[in-house]
Amino acid sequence: MTTANETVRSREIRLASRPSGEPTGENFAVATAEVGPPGEGEILVKNTLMSVEPYMRGRMNDAKSYVPPFVVGEALSGAAIGTVVASRVPEIPVGATVLHDQGWREFAIVPAKSARVIDTTHVPPETYLGALGTTGFTAWVGLRIIAEVKEGQTVFVSGAAGAVGSMAVQLAKRWGLRVIGSASSPEKARVVREEFGADAAFDYHDGAYKQLRTLAPDGIDVYFDNVGGEQLEAAISATRNHARIVLCGAVSQYNAAAPPPGPRNLAIAIGRRLRLQGFIVIDHLARFREYVAEVAPLVASGALRAPTTFVDGLDNAPAAFMQILKPNPSVGKMCVRIG
Repeated sequence: MTTANETVRSREIRLASRPSGEPTGENFAVATAEVGPPGEGEILVKNTLMSVEPYMRGRMNDAKSYVPPFVVGEALSGAAIGTVVASRVPEIPVGATVLHDQGWREFAIVPAKSARVIDTTHVPPETYLGALGTTGFTAWVGLRIIAEVKEGQTVFVSGAAGAVGSMAVQLAKRWGLRVIGSASSPEKARVVREEFGADAAFDYHDGAYKQLRTLAPDGIDVYFDNVGGEQLEAAISATRNHARIVLCGAVSQYNAAAPPPGPRNLAIAIGRRLRLQGFIVIDHLARFREYVAEVAPLVASGALRAPTTFVDGLDNAPAAFMQILKPNPSVGKMCVRIG
């Protein structure tokens, strides 16, 4: 067992260079660093799981955003779960399982204020990176706070087999909405229907315009946008008057070397009095306890599914990250098992 006065050698993934367009393996580097010992108010964590998320692509650019960009030559960061192996914090003992933001490495020094002890008695640890983490909370915020959904309405969710999309589909169904989802393959569309409960789902390669005309002939009240691009245009055309468009993500555009053109039919928003609203989930953290109180029992009982796709090995984290930025066979939350 590591003591509070020891250092450890830790492998980590660093940003080697900033990508132009789609990232490649050359933009990442594996390095080894000396980590520890923890100082006063700190813990040393051996990471076991880490999250890869589309928003991280924006952090690879040297651009101002709601989170600071990654620094070339330094380790990347993101949500991770691990075991405390040394502690200078009485309330977080050695052996505790914690959630923190120092992923992409084997060991991390974490200030106590940046770590949260999690209970894995009723749900597996990866749940805190997905359904009971900011991923699931993002779906809840987008539907309940931004879209203000109501029973009986029709919602279209793009990227419906993904981490946020799969939760948005399930929550909307529980709240009595009619749900249409899109995914990147016929098999993933089947999962959205049969496992997540959507009323209808389609492969977006079959054409979102055509599919929405067929599946929502009377229009949609809400569009939960995870991908942008053509599906955003199709959703705008499919809206009813006073529909809400929740701009959560635009993964189809994250690897674009130049800004893509906006929706060509945006003028529709005027006559139909549409509301298009982007949001950042951290602005709504005051309601996170409300979310957990509602959703945690459902996840623990299996009433809400928390799908996870695992990739093994820290060395494979860059490939897992690059995979989620384009059409892929994974379903739900993508997590990397570090050790």
